[in-house]
Amino acid sequence: MPSKRLSLWSLAAGLCALAAPGVAQQIAPLPRPAPLDAPVLQLDDLLANSARQSPQIIEALARTRAADAKRLTAEGAFDTVFSAEGGSRLVGYYGGTYADAKLARPLENWGGQIYGGYRASSGRFPIYEDKNYTNEFGEIRAGAVFSLLRDRMIDDRRFGRVTADADRAVADAERQMVAIGVQRKALDAYLNWVASGERLKVYRHLLDLAQERQRGLDRAYRAGLRPRIVLTENDQMVLRRQAMVVQSEQAMAAAANALSLYWRDSEGNPTIPRREQLPASLPDPVVTAIPHDLQRPDLLVAELKTRLVQDRLALDRNALLPRLDLNMEVARDIGDIGPGGASRSGNDVRFGIKFSVPLEQRTARGKLMQTQAELDANQTRARWLDEQIRAEVDGIAIAFDAATQLIALSQQEKQRADTMAVAERRRFEMGASDLFLVNTREEAAASVALNLLDGHLKRLASSADLAASSGNAAALGL
Repeated sequence: MPSKRLSLWSLAAGLCALAAPGVAQQIAPLPRPAPLDAPVLQLDDLLANSARQSPQIIEALARTRAADAKRLTAEGAFDTVFSAEGGSRLVGYYGGTYADAKLARPLENWGGQIYGGYRASSGRFPIYEDKNYTNEFGEIRAGAVFSLLRDRMIDDRRFGRVTADADRAVADAERQMVAIGVQRKALDAYLNWVASGERLKVYRHLLDLAQERQRGLDRAYRAGLRPRIVLTENDQMVLRRQAMVVQSEQAMAAAANALSLYWRDSEGNPTIPRREQLPASLPDPVVTAIPHDLQRPDLLVAELKTRLVQDRLALDRNALLPRLDLNMEVARDIGDIGPGGASRSGNDVRFGIKFSVPLEQRTARGKLMQTQAELDANQTRARWLDEQIRAEVDGIAIAFDAATQLIALSQQEKQRADTMAVAERRRFEMGASDLFLVNTREEAAASVALNLLDGHLKRLASSADLAASSGNAAALGL
């Protein structure tokens, strides 16, 4: 049994060794810490790095390039076309040979084309192929076809180009939406990281106060001025505050790890910022007021889709029109008179029209009704989206103003809490207070400092939401 188990482990190890190269290529590299000499990580640097290196933004750019390729494909409907044909009778009474070449280019307007061609023939043809005859050096011709009713203003080719343009604009707007969402998350990760550092400062300050007091109490105990129980009580508070510091350090490490998704090196690998890269304080709000005009990409997408449906409505109305095409052509045979006779000599000017119309138009009318209903739905949806966005922006502005007012109140409260904590420590040093009141005052001051920090975070988050909701790409580093 042991040998059988060993052979199974050997087989599994061999399979893992064979699969290792492919697995290694699929697994993304682990985040690496920043270099020791890395500078302080500022918000502008993070946003610029995220906009350049974020995989989601790079993926959206690839979709934009695909839309560009689709636009080029739509332009292919207007490519110049060269065509040629020829034929000869190898056996039989008639032995005519002919060749015909034509160069045609579609017109971007009037729904037609211009063309030119050359054809030549030799030998004899039956009466029903009399058109193949040319003079000795062949025939040159040029002509044009114009659509006078249907396809004059719009046709499938031009609508294909309009659709490709709309798809390109939609892809670019969706890229902006992705970029704004990524930058918003990057800003959140950065604020959480900086705020964790600020919380760590508060808890370290509490710990420093307790440790400094512990040293003073130890000296007083040795001098017989303080009982042993006071030293033990303060030592308990030191341990409690050390636990707070450890928890805060863990939270900061987790925040730095989350931030590595948006902070990458030159090769695009996630990089964990070091504690030494923390800025001195939280950054300023990215925006402080509601812009006059909203530049939301999703609102732009709704408008683009509405305009595309309007263009399709024009195409459907075009299908209701009768077809009336005008064809004009000028031809001239060159060289000596051929077997076809003198009738080929001189200029040949041709003019013709072609008319057709469906009598019932049920297909065209059905498509027109469908497109009109879709247009009504898109316009209603776009109006609702605009109203929803404006209400959302106004709500964020209200939250931003409220956070600003609460910060001002918290700052005043912090000043008073710090004053009370300092006064209580002095009373304790003079013997007029006890350790419980000192710790209570210090922790109350720390709680107010943390509340003030949370107020700043809420204000910054509201500012970032305001930038994202209004489509302010510049404020988000785009």
